[in-house]
Amino acid sequence: SARKMACYAGVAPFEYSSGSSIYRKPRVSTMADKELKKVLHLAALSSIRLKNDLAIYFQRKVAEGKNKMSILNAIRNKIIHRIYALIKNESVYNFNLHMS
Repeated sequence: SARKMACYAGVAPFEYSSGSSIYRKPRVSTMADKELKKVLHLAALSSIRLKNDLAIYFQRKVAEGKNKMSILNAIRNKIIHRIYALIKNESVYNFNLHMS
């Protein structure tokens, strides 16, 4: 599934909890497939350079004050989910962006 692949690729954040421990920010796993994560990172970087919905998402989140690396991680996760949706539906990616 897409969630399992995101976990395998190291883009799914995990919360830290240990009884009555002090809260820490969720972090991605260090036991990820580094090659897959590297390819997804390069895909995310090239996708935000183009004029598409992921670039608009990136710019919107930067304007909200989010951390750029966490936004890139979310984009990597979106790429994985889109790939799995295309495989499941047996279709080709059709990009139609209507900007105002």
